[in-house]
Amino acid sequence: ATPQRKVTKHNTTVSSKLNCKTSLLSHNNIKLNKMKISALIISALATSAAAFAPSRVVQTTRLNMADAAADVEEEPAKPAWPTINGWTADPDAFCAGLPGALSPLGDFDPAGFTKDLSVQEIKRYREAEVTHGRVSMLAVLGYLVGENFHPLFNGSITGPANTHLAQVQETAPFFFAFLVAAIAVSETTRASTGWVEPEEALAYNSQNEVKGAFGALLRDNYYPGDIGFDPLGLKPNDPAEFATMQTKELQNGRLAMIAAMGFIVQEQISGDTILGTLGSLF
Repeated sequence: ATPQRKVTKHNTTVSSKLNCKTSLLSHNNIKLNKMKISALIISALATSAAAFAPSRVVQTTRLNMADAAADVEEEPAKPAWPTINGWTADPDAFCAGLPGALSPLGDFDPAGFTKDLSVQEIKRYREAEVTHGRVSMLAVLGYLVGENFHPLFNGSITGPANTHLAQVQETAPFFFAFLVAAIAVSETTRASTGWVEPEEALAYNSQNEVKGAFGALLRDNYYPGDIGFDPLGLKPNDPAEFATMQTKELQNGRLAMIAAMGFIVQEQISGDTILGTLGSLF
C-alpha cells in the first residue's frame, strides 16, 4: 500500500508541475499575442499619421523650387536695347539718354523736336546731327584755310570759298569727278555700316507708323556716328570718357554748323572772303 501511495503522490506532483508549466506557457502566449497586436496597432497608427504628415522630400523639393524661383527673380531684367559704347537706350530719358547735354543749357530742346519720338527716331536725329557737325567743322576749316592758302592747281582757285567747287569743276574736271566719287563711297560705306536695308526699313516704318523717315532706319547695335573710322585711335574704351568726348564733338559740331551757315550767307551777301569782310570792318 505504501509504494502505491508514493507512486500516486509522485504522479500527482508531476501532473501539478505540468499544469503549472502549461499555464505559464499559455500566459506567455497571451502576452506575446497582446504584444504583437499592440505592435500592429502602433504600426498602423504610425502609417496613418505618416500619410497625413508632410513629407520631408516634398518639403525639400518645395524649398529647392522656392530657392530656384528666388534665383530667377534676382536676375536683372534684360534691357530692351543693347549697350553700345557704354550707352543703353532709355526711352523715358531726354534723347534716350544719349550724351550731348551740357550746362548751363542742359536738356536743351525748346522746339520739342525730340518730344514723343521713339528710340529709333532719336538715333536717326543724332546720326544727322553728328554727321552735319563733322562736315561743318571741315567746312569752317576749309573756308579759313582755302581762301588764304591755295597751292593746288597752280593757285588758280581764289576768291570766296563759295565759288571754289565751281572753279575746280572748270579747272580740273577729273579731280572734281574723283572728289564726287570719294564722297559717294564714303556715304555708301556709312549707310551699309549703320543703316538697315531699305526694304526692311520701309516694312518696319510702315508697321510702326513712323512718319517722315523716308525709309531710313538705323541698326539696333549701331551707335549714331560710330562708323568704325578711327585711324589715330582716339576713341576711348571707358564709357564715361567716351561720353565726354562725344559731348565735346557735338558741342564743337553745333558751333561749326552755325559758323558755316554764317560764312555761306555772309559771302553770298558781300561777295568777299571771310577775312576780307572782317578786314573791311576795321
